[in-house]
Amino acid sequence: MMMSPSGPHTVLQVPAAPLAAAWGSDASRPSLLHLLPGAAGRMSVPAAGNKAWQSEGLNVPGAVVRQAEMERGTPWPQPLVSHYARYFRDGNRTAYEGLVAARQQRLTRAVVMALASNPGRRGANADEAEAWLDEVIDGAFLLCEQSSWSWAAHDDVFRRTGCVVPDLATPYLDLGAGEVAAQLAWLDHVLGEQLDDRAPGLRRRIREEVTARVIRPFLDRLDWHWLGLDGDVHNWNPWIHSNLIAAAVFLMDDPETQAHTVARCIEGLDRFLASIPADGAIDEGFAYWWNGAGRALEGLALLEQATGGVLDGGLPVVRELVAFPHRMHIGGAWFLNVADGPARAADALPWDMLHRWAVRLGDPEAAAHAAAMATGAPDPAAGLGRVLHTLLERQASASNAPPLVATTYLPSVQIMVAREAGGTADGLLLAVKGGHNGEHHNHRDVGSVVVAVDGVPLLVDAGQPTYTAQTFGPDRYGIRAMQSNWHSVPAPFGLEQGTGRDFAAGVLNAPTPERPQLELALGAAYGFEPQAWIRTAELQRAPGRITIADRWDLPVPPAGGTADVDITFLTAGTVGLGADGTATVRPDGIPAVDASARTQRGAALRWDPAAAVVLVDEWQLDDPLLADAWGPRLTRLRFRMPAAPSPAFRATGAFTLTVEATP
Repeated sequence: MMMSPSGPHTVLQVPAAPLAAAWGSDASRPSLLHLLPGAAGRMSVPAAGNKAWQSEGLNVPGAVVRQAEMERGTPWPQPLVSHYARYFRDGNRTAYEGLVAARQQRLTRAVVMALASNPGRRGANADEAEAWLDEVIDGAFLLCEQSSWSWAAHDDVFRRTGCVVPDLATPYLDLGAGEVAAQLAWLDHVLGEQLDDRAPGLRRRIREEVTARVIRPFLDRLDWHWLGLDGDVHNWNPWIHSNLIAAAVFLMDDPETQAHTVARCIEGLDRFLASIPADGAIDEGFAYWWNGAGRALEGLALLEQATGGVLDGGLPVVRELVAFPHRMHIGGAWFLNVADGPARAADALPWDMLHRWAVRLGDPEAAAHAAAMATGAPDPAAGLGRVLHTLLERQASASNAPPLVATTYLPSVQIMVAREAGGTADGLLLAVKGGHNGEHHNHRDVGSVVVAVDGVPLLVDAGQPTYTAQTFGPDRYGIRAMQSNWHSVPAPFGLEQGTGRDFAAGVLNAPTPERPQLELALGAAYGFEPQAWIRTAELQRAPGRITIADRWDLPVPPAGGTADVDITFLTAGTVGLGADGTATVRPDGIPAVDASARTQRGAALRWDPAAAVVLVDEWQLDDPLLADAWGPRLTRLRFRMPAAPSPAFRATGAFTLTVEATP
């Protein structure tokens, strides 16, 4: 039992720690005391005086330049206590977090402009360079003055004290605090000498604030939930630890504190990597891969560079992690979105980071995918560290075509993704998810299917709505996007799936590359025996057809259930019902589909019209994140079948939906 400032905390050891096994004593604090001196000079991102920043080929996007020039000299975004308090009053997160993000993104743009105006570059203007440096100084000092670096949604101040004002004496170390610390660390690294000349004392202030708000809380407390000491490891772990590594390497001048912090970060990252299954799957999905596994890869790269290659990050677990994003690719910017993930990739993803790892590890498919997705234009929303790396990236020669693998199956999460023909988004794609309802960022989606035509999802998972206090509270499943009734899954007797690991799928038959068919027992997701409901989803490549076949043998309806059996399919675009057991789903109205959508193919659905009554429910989307992905509405098709009991007082039946591409 270990003691923490918040009381006793039980520490459970997670087995099979890959970093400890690979690095041994090199990762210990005594060894790091000898390995870390001079670390800043070994980074692939150098300080401003380096010739890398004087290159005329430095890729500063015009949009960044225009935005930076427009905002320079104007008042900075000012998050106020009334914005902070809104989370505790009405559950709104975005009022505060949006202003904090705007402030940090402006500072990132200012750092980029200060580097681009470096006096060593041809045509650089000394007055301009000083003006941009002043912009950086102002933004950095504002962060130092900001009462809290944590996001209100994470801060425990209200729970502990009933106050809605940040507690300066007890800073909360969360994702937001880690991001600020890392941003200050990176700007100090690249512009440190200029800061000393232009604003003596600022760097000392930065170090004092980072030490008080981030480093000391990290070293002094063992009760942070994201440490993973209880065995529950999620994306906060690598996200915060990788930022702490940057803070320690660039800002901690005391060798003991620096080595202690980095050693603790290695232990934390090891708990995350030990939790990764052999197939490299992330149960939080593609979107959270970037702020989970992707952050771990960035932390490993920092450690490797800081120690001159002694701590080598090229481990087997990393090879599988690198492959996950392209295995979830549907086509274009569309990806399979499970849990709290949007269906389209964000604009600010550091594909160059993934490309570097894929090339290094010899994964040509992952490298081709990352090269095809990379824009080469850094987005300040990605964070300063990622932007600096992208600015200096010289994209390796690689195919511009993503691999679009024919069949993927990840047994640890029971996800199959299969397309009609490998190497192209044309034709049908079927994704099926088993899993359980105790996953991180869980939606009740056990047994769900996604179907795309020509790279555009038409039978869909709604994905992530805008986060509020409800999102991670006791009423989470009051949110429609999280409910099984609004996923493409069954609803026996109208029931919702349950929450927790016990509400799970069982794999009866796994797919093979030659036969992409996944057969799942879904009964346990609703509290029945596993084989009370069996779903078989298959992509038949030769005829170009998907079949989703359900059969059930259910006991009498439980209390609160209806007398009917429903099977739900959630669709995007425009739905047209036929009169003979047919329907079409076209991509018209999906914002990400360009004007040619009217000539693009849709999905043709077919079923036995005598088997079910079709009910149509429209979901008018007023949430900006959902509307951005899908347009004004999603449409739910509910196939309803009376649950006529058998002589043994059981409800039995079967239903099959086939999907083909429209001509």
